[in-house]
Amino acid sequence: MSLDLPTNGCRDTPVLKQRGQREVFCGLTGIIWLHRKMQDAFFLVVGSRTCAHLLQSAAGVMIFAEPRFGTAILEEKDLAGLADANTELDREVARLLARRPDIRQLFLVGSCPSEVIKLDLARAAERLNGQHSPHVRVYNYSGSGIETTFTQGEDACLAAMVPTLPATDARELLIVGALPDVVEDQALSLLKALGIPVTRTLPAHRHSELPAVGANTVFALVQPFLGDTHAALTRRGARHLPAPFPFGEEGTTAWLRAVADEFGIPRDHFEAVTAAPRARALKAIAAAATTLSGKSVFFFPDSQLEIPLARFLTRECGMTAIEVGTPYLQTGIVGPDLDMLAEGPTISEGQDVDLQLDRARAARPDLTVCGLGLANPLEAEGLSTKWAIELVFTPVHFYEQAGDLASLFARPLRRKALLTAGATA
Repeated sequence: MSLDLPTNGCRDTPVLKQRGQREVFCGLTGIIWLHRKMQDAFFLVVGSRTCAHLLQSAAGVMIFAEPRFGTAILEEKDLAGLADANTELDREVARLLARRPDIRQLFLVGSCPSEVIKLDLARAAERLNGQHSPHVRVYNYSGSGIETTFTQGEDACLAAMVPTLPATDARELLIVGALPDVVEDQALSLLKALGIPVTRTLPAHRHSELPAVGANTVFALVQPFLGDTHAALTRRGARHLPAPFPFGEEGTTAWLRAVADEFGIPRDHFEAVTAAPRARALKAIAAAATTLSGKSVFFFPDSQLEIPLARFLTRECGMTAIEVGTPYLQTGIVGPDLDMLAEGPTISEGQDVDLQLDRARAARPDLTVCGLGLANPLEAEGLSTKWAIELVFTPVHFYEQAGDLASLFARPLRRKALLTAGATA
């Protein structure tokens, strides 16, 4: 059973590669959705007060709440080398775990300040594991914004977990990537209805639910920014199942069909299970597509969601892509989406923000998808924008969210139309 998908898209299109000044959030931002997903985990950022303020503001946590993340503050004496940062870190971790016995997974998250002073958090995690195991498993990863974009925080976190996952010879499907609980439940329900034998998820809700991995594990990504996690799972012997990402009706159907093909699910059963949710998705997308059809879109590189989203907007919503920029282009992961993206747009990797701004201003797209730092200036110049970060924080995967995904892009255009109508009235 084939996927019945086109193979003459943008996979072989020459890629515009530029390196210069970038406009990105740091990888610490991923903690905001990861700490909600992993119920017995705590994320301890080893950083400055700026890191603490970023997380507090991004999460919207009230001062009397007790979230499962915090910051071990590096003071001036730490940065100047006048204090033993490892001793202080051990003390803070011991104090945290004594106060919060529910913590089973502790993530030491590196930041720009901890990396500048060369604080070895990998060695610290190894030392702390010796002190606090088996009750607590200590991991470490970098959320520094020096070299990474904000979604790579999740990638680094999951990649850090893979080497410690137990081994198995069982043939199982592993869904990789953090999804809101309601979306994950929908996906698991569809897979169960299709008859997929055993399905695990990474990340899991609790340490006791972590999946096992082995040579018979097949994994399907639900987020396109998980390159390091993909590589780590492959090193463990697991096999990646290439598929378009489950955005919109077409992308979701192709993703599910790739899984169904792998496990030998008959075509007629697949059609029976997916028919009703596909119809709902198509109807919901059509309502927003009336606003989007015929409009142009320009993607600045931000989340690595850009290529699958461009495929969704052009094929399912009738938009025209002018440029699709992404921080990193990993064809082994987004290749199936590139195959479906019709030739025409500029595909760019990396960023020289001034040069890209010049191209956007010259093109005057109907909609520009970009980071928060660029949105207001472009709006002031008369360009409608969509915040890229909203596409990560909002449930947008699989059938039941397809209409919401389309509406996220339609909303700025409707707002502009209303403002224009009001100004001329």
